[in-house]
Amino acid sequence: MDINSIKERRKLCTFASFIGLAILVLCLNQLPQSVNILAIRTMSIAMNSTDQPSNHHKEITPKLTSSLGIGRLELSTCVINMPTTTSEKDVLKQSGSMGIGIHSPPAIKNVKISESKDSKCNLFDGKWVYEPEANPPYKVSQCPFLSDQVSCQRNGRPDSEYEKWNWKASECELPRYASLMGQMLEKLRDKRAIIAGDSLNRNQWESLACLLYSSVPSTSAHIDVKDASYKVFKSKDHNCSVEFYWSPFLIQLDTINQGNSTRILRLDKISKFEKKWSGASIMVFNTGHWWVHHGKVKAWDLFLDKRKLVEDMEIQVAFKKAMKTWARWIDRNVESSKTMVFFRGISPEHKGNQRCANVTKPMMDESYVSFFPEPMTEIVRKTIKKMKTPVKYLNITKRDAHPSIYARKQWKQREPEFHRDCSHWCLPGLPDTWNTLLYSMIVFD
Repeated sequence: MDINSIKERRKLCTFASFIGLAILVLCLNQLPQSVNILAIRTMSIAMNSTDQPSNHHKEITPKLTSSLGIGRLELSTCVINMPTTTSEKDVLKQSGSMGIGIHSPPAIKNVKISESKDSKCNLFDGKWVYEPEANPPYKVSQCPFLSDQVSCQRNGRPDSEYEKWNWKASECELPRYASLMGQMLEKLRDKRAIIAGDSLNRNQWESLACLLYSSVPSTSAHIDVKDASYKVFKSKDHNCSVEFYWSPFLIQLDTINQGNSTRILRLDKISKFEKKWSGASIMVFNTGHWWVHHGKVKAWDLFLDKRKLVEDMEIQVAFKKAMKTWARWIDRNVESSKTMVFFRGISPEHKGNQRCANVTKPMMDESYVSFFPEPMTEIVRKTIKKMKTPVKYLNITKRDAHPSIYARKQWKQREPEFHRDCSHWCLPGLPDTWNTLLYSMIVFD
């Protein structure tokens, strides 16, 4: 082979190598840009693909894989935190400033949206909303075990407008009754829920029992309401129970028969049902109204405080001691990892200018004064705040939903001014909302 031929081939090889190197450099410069384009436009599409607010975590995941001469973009998952002030336009504007092209990115799969940990909903911040087409979650005829005291329609109440008001939280949507009870039963599967307190908590138990009872086949449901001190709903299919225990003071009331019977309220001893309460997964307590009874309806004669019988003691002082006894029992006997504890607020009796007779709308004036002693509600709040066991406070009222004179079938034979019931609540009615809030608090927790 002559020398000229060899030189000619060297020149061709050198030129080809130079061209190949230039192409390789050009490819390497273009590849990161295309990746950035696809990744950032993926964020933009994620913002378009959801109706959720921008203060949520948007989960999209670009994963780059490559082989010789071929670039491929696959999507799996990564978390992109979008600030609450970032809008879709802001993202697109920012993308434009980064030199993004106009080519459509590939389809995005497995996009997940989770609520921000900082977002919280105050269920009790809201208002009553009238829904004329709304129907109650059940009919009284579906729950023959409901007491006459709360069966207002069965007792002849002519109006039903109070059933068409629903509570709307400002920051979140409460579940509808139709889907609520099935979910509630699943939450209660293989569990016990206990509701303990006075007749207002019995009111709530009747509501919850009826909501659940009307949601399961009759062959699966068991109801026992024969005992005034203990009532129970059971679902055989879900192996769960919702139990009510009559304990209006949450502490023990003893009767000593020595000549005349003497009723002693023991401020340092929890209710006799304490062993029955233990082990429940959900506990709902209340007390309050029985502490302010006077005259013939007062339920005790003496207080027992530190082994001393006391006849005269300020009610607020006695109530505070009793609440401490209850709190101490909760802290000693409840495992917060296994049990959720609720305290239903002391609802006011709507009397005087706030009387409940002939009322068909909720009270919109938030400045009304409760007839229940404010210091006692404050004692409840302070007691709960000092406890080591988390206790959730449940409180909401609505004066048009009282039974008023329709707490008994014989309402026409009685003087309305003296026999109206402005303490308890008609069913269907307000306690159904309590139970919706109760379920929502369990879920949101």
